[in-house]
Amino acid sequence: MSLAEPGPYTGRFAPSPTGPLHAGSLVAALASWLDARAHPGGRWLVRIEDVDTPRCQPGAGEHILAQLAACGLVPDEAPVWQSTRGSSYQQALDRLVQAELAYPCACSRKDIEAALLAAGHQRERHAGLPYPGTCRQGLRGRSPRAWRFATTDYIQKWPQAPVDKAQAAPFLIANGVLHWHDRRLGAQQQDVAQSVGDFVLLRADGLWAYQLAVVVDDGAQAITHVVRGEDLADNTPRQMLLQHALGLPTPQYLHTPLVRGCDGEKLSKQHGAAPLELDDPVAALGQAAAVLGLPPLVHPHNTTPAQALAQWVKAWAALYNRAS
Repeated sequence: MSLAEPGPYTGRFAPSPTGPLHAGSLVAALASWLDARAHPGGRWLVRIEDVDTPRCQPGAGEHILAQLAACGLVPDEAPVWQSTRGSSYQQALDRLVQAELAYPCACSRKDIEAALLAAGHQRERHAGLPYPGTCRQGLRGRSPRAWRFATTDYIQKWPQAPVDKAQAAPFLIANGVLHWHDRRLGAQQQDVAQSVGDFVLLRADGLWAYQLAVVVDDGAQAITHVVRGEDLADNTPRQMLLQHALGLPTPQYLHTPLVRGCDGEKLSKQHGAAPLELDDPVAALGQAAAVLGLPPLVHPHNTTPAQALAQWVKAWAALYNRAS
């Protein structure tokens, strides 16, 4: 598969409508908007990632869009909703199956945990369960539950390359380890086969997995730059592999600082984060800007959201866009 060349700057904010925006998600929204506006001719899109329907709240997507608008963060095109994109995800899976890069899996979570325990694998706190490859060579008469990407086989067939070229390429694989560069975090690496294994593309409940959906949609929207929270940084290698397998270009990545609660855990809807208070949008934006290392406003009470954003665009360009 030939890889397409990236086009003009196009960024995106892609919230999941599991509830309203909170302080942490506004940081990612503001960062992605500023990055787009700091690039001449940059476009900023919004994608509502409602593919995980059981977790989505009715009306949350519309509420998020209203929150963004109140902060002056308005996309350049009508938002895309993942729940309308199922046929595109199926086409991508079909391509991977035809290329022998995806296979059916009969394993339940309990099966995976038992196989890893039998192999002496100790699960780390907050870490996922790397797939042990049970169904890689066939189902052995069991019924399929999910579909997985053939990560291990794909990486094993990857041509070797010297690591010192990582800065000059979107990513590379050397000795089985994927190397890439993050615009804020710097040099990154992950042994995807060891830490994740053959990851899910279509879930056992019939829902599309995040990894496949986000890669297909970033490709369809011609996304050139992804700016998001650093909790998603470890997803990046999986998405890079899928982009390559589907012949899609790899965006540049920038992962922003996280907002954390009093216990040190990432602020999230699942962690009980309070909905964003927007009685004073400039104040909310100011708190998000501070997390990103942007300067405070001189006259915050006499500044509109548009004026505040214009000031931070200049500051963003000096902080983050010097080498991008």
